[in-house]
Amino acid sequence: MSYKALDVKALRKQTSVPEDLEVEALSPERAAFEALLKEKENKQFKANSVVKGTVVAINNDYVVVDVGSKSEGQIPVAEFRNIEGNVDVKIGDQVDVYFDLNPEDDNFTLSKDKADKLRIWDKISHACEMDELVRGRVTARVKGGLSVNIEGVKAFLPGSQVDIRPIRNLEKFLNEDHDFKVIKFNKRRGNIVLSRRVLLESARAALKTETLSKLIEGKVLEGTVKNITDYGAFIDRGGTDGLLHITDMSWGRITKPEEIAQFVRENEPIQVKVLKFNSETERVSLGLKQLTEDPWNIVENQYEVNQKVTGKVVSLTEYGAFVELQQGIEGLIHISEMSWTKRVKNPSQMVAIGDEVEAIVLEIDSKAKRISLGMKQTTPNPWTMLNQKYPVGTHLEGKIRNITEFGIFIGITDGIDGLVHISDLSWTQKIKHPNELYEKGQTVEAVVLNIDVENERFSLGIKQLTQDVWAYDIPKKYSVSKRVKANVMGANEVELEKDIRAQLDSKTDAKDGSEVVVEITRLDPEAKMIYAVVVTDNGDREIPSYLPSSGNDGE
Repeated sequence: MSYKALDVKALRKQTSVPEDLEVEALSPERAAFEALLKEKENKQFKANSVVKGTVVAINNDYVVVDVGSKSEGQIPVAEFRNIEGNVDVKIGDQVDVYFDLNPEDDNFTLSKDKADKLRIWDKISHACEMDELVRGRVTARVKGGLSVNIEGVKAFLPGSQVDIRPIRNLEKFLNEDHDFKVIKFNKRRGNIVLSRRVLLESARAALKTETLSKLIEGKVLEGTVKNITDYGAFIDRGGTDGLLHITDMSWGRITKPEEIAQFVRENEPIQVKVLKFNSETERVSLGLKQLTEDPWNIVENQYEVNQKVTGKVVSLTEYGAFVELQQGIEGLIHISEMSWTKRVKNPSQMVAIGDEVEAIVLEIDSKAKRISLGMKQTTPNPWTMLNQKYPVGTHLEGKIRNITEFGIFIGITDGIDGLVHISDLSWTQKIKHPNELYEKGQTVEAVVLNIDVENERFSLGIKQLTQDVWAYDIPKKYSVSKRVKANVMGANEVELEKDIRAQLDSKTDAKDGSEVVVEITRLDPEAKMIYAVVVTDNGDREIPSYLPSSGNDGE
């Protein structure tokens, strides 16, 4: 149960006593005594409190104020000067002053400044109790926050209570007037702590409710750029924030965080479109580029196959270079489309980011948002001219530029090599590796066998410089049933002459390197193979020792 303090004056007015109803004539002595008693009571009531007084005199140094009961006091004139320095009071004005009584000698002093401060303290105390606002001016930057002047009374505004979000530069609030909530008040210690953040959050909460109720996907709305990150910007849409991701700022490519400044700047207004809204999590995705049409929707009206275009290289990968043709439209120059003749291993060999390049449109796929470009197509294809310059059968000379296990590459023109496959080095010789016969830098002669312009292949032959021995010489020299001398090269093979060998139909028991007589049993010019069998000293075909004898040597 709560109790209310009694008002003594009110109680006296409401309570009747017999003495109050009697009218008694007072003697002069009694009247003087009661007047003195009343004066004493008034002085005690007014001591150390704010009382009203009347200005009775003004001079250069003091303002004289009568507070009643023939009590006058002097107050320094400076306490009555306004901001302009003028005395803001005149004789006869009623003013509030602080009445400070010394109980020892019954003397008193008056102060307008103290009365003003007490009045402000009472006002601030009332605002704190009633959760009301106070207004003050930010006067200085102090440790941990700001100093605020509320009608002459100093108060402290912590840095964390200045705004909803952290403020790095508190100095920008200096000399500004703002409304505040009093969050801590201690009159005895002279401690007043303020908050501006509470007001902002309250207003933001009300605005947030209103804003969320109006959010619809696809709606265009106004906002303010709150802060910028490496991955986008947060937009204050009135009480709640939405994310404008870096990929939704422009149809074009944004590769560096500093490029974001081209589209958004902190504390500046911006118009965005609501892309996605989750009412449960209150997360909002916003878009800036969506305010304009996707350029890929009309790309086929602007570009066509075989069209020559110009663009800027914006990105390099190991497989090619991306070229920006216009904002939001990029084409890929594949590494294979950079040069007709050079073997490009990395696009950086041909272009660099920021280069302006010319290219030919090879293919357009608007659905997949892809444009294939060719850089080499801006110049004539040297491969198409090779047929005219080097028709099949042409003899030519060139230096060996490279040797591999499958053949040798001979330089034909700048950037174009011809390949002599290992099978086209010799008609008869069995070559395990081309470096057995040739070395890099060696000049050789070859004949043109074929030119494949589409696949960019130039085939050469060295053995074709001479007549095919398998077409003329070998069939004539090693006809079927002919017997010739040969050197054993293993159980299954003999050498008829240098680089010409025959495959034995059956294994021989003769030692490697020994000379034997063989009989040609079969020729296969197409496969370039000769088949034979060893003949014994008595003229019969040799029967290997591991085969059973028939008992008839003549057969």
